[in-house]
Amino acid sequence: MAQNPSEEELLALKGRQIPVQDLLSLFGTRLRNGLTVPRIEQALKDVGLTTLPYFGTCNHGADVHVVTWQPQPQAAPEETGGEGEDDGEGDQEEPGAGGLPARPLRIGDIPSATGGLFSVEPDTPLTQVTWLMRTKGYSQIPVIERGATLCGVVTWSSVAKVYETTASAVLAEAMVEDPPVVEAHHDFFQLLPRVSDDGYLLVRASDGSFCGIVTTADITQRFDATAWPFFVVGEIESRLRKCLGARIGEDAIRAVQLSNKRTGLITDLMFGGYVKLLDGDQQNPALRTRSDENWQALGWPGVDRVQFVRQLDRVRVIRNGIAHFDAEPLSPRSAKELREFVGLLRQLT
Repeated sequence: MAQNPSEEELLALKGRQIPVQDLLSLFGTRLRNGLTVPRIEQALKDVGLTTLPYFGTCNHGADVHVVTWQPQPQAAPEETGGEGEDDGEGDQEEPGAGGLPARPLRIGDIPSATGGLFSVEPDTPLTQVTWLMRTKGYSQIPVIERGATLCGVVTWSSVAKVYETTASAVLAEAMVEDPPVVEAHHDFFQLLPRVSDDGYLLVRASDGSFCGIVTTADITQRFDATAWPFFVVGEIESRLRKCLGARIGEDAIRAVQLSNKRTGLITDLMFGGYVKLLDGDQQNPALRTRSDENWQALGWPGVDRVQFVRQLDRVRVIRNGIAHFDAEPLSPRSAKELREFVGLLRQLT
């Protein structure tokens, strides 16, 4: 449930170093998305605080320092055209060029790896185990004594193998006695061959307990939930660059770039820059005037400019969120927004 801590609770954090997940928990969430990040950021600013590094884009397991918030000074008039210098919402908040992951993906980032484990005791009748596998739809069930000692894993393959030789098999005869076990912090991609060979991995937490199981189905689901947004955001950026670069001049592009990076190349912008090229409501009056000219250059008379820029800015926020490859999947709302915007761009470009 969404909640905000009291002003006293927030001020008590000043000067402390805390895990970013603890900060999120104070606000009744564990997700960083387009709804929770602005809410937390504003609550902190209301009491004069912020975090270093920025809690909205740092690594999922990082610690943050709660420090005094200092408003960004206004740039001099000749410099206000640069990205991030006119309203504090430029590309400096966009982590990593091209939306690359901020850290290696770990096997523990797969939800099922830490989502709990269903197991049976060694004295459980084999017929009961196979009944549980049928009714619960499990392809594997670990056999763990007193919740601590791993004895083996029962799989449909191991059951079929033992029933080939006897009709009165017991659980001990139907177990895989050396199942694949990995640690939650192990590198995800290095373990893909093992998942492919064995069909599953038992995952152990840092305290030595078994915390979940990852199957080939989980891997497929993870890539469907995570890789798709990367590819869609990549297509959106490619289409934007093709269209904007062909119809908007280099001087207009330089106007939204940082003073030390004014190349005039559309490929040197990120989503904050695309927004500034077209946003007619931004604070910088010089950029507002240029944005009117830029929008006219696109030649999209049937497209509502305000709605287009608003959707583009939402894509910027979503892109920043998925750039970290966090365990939380993209929300249905965000996925819908990406589908709608890429669909619009396909019609326009």
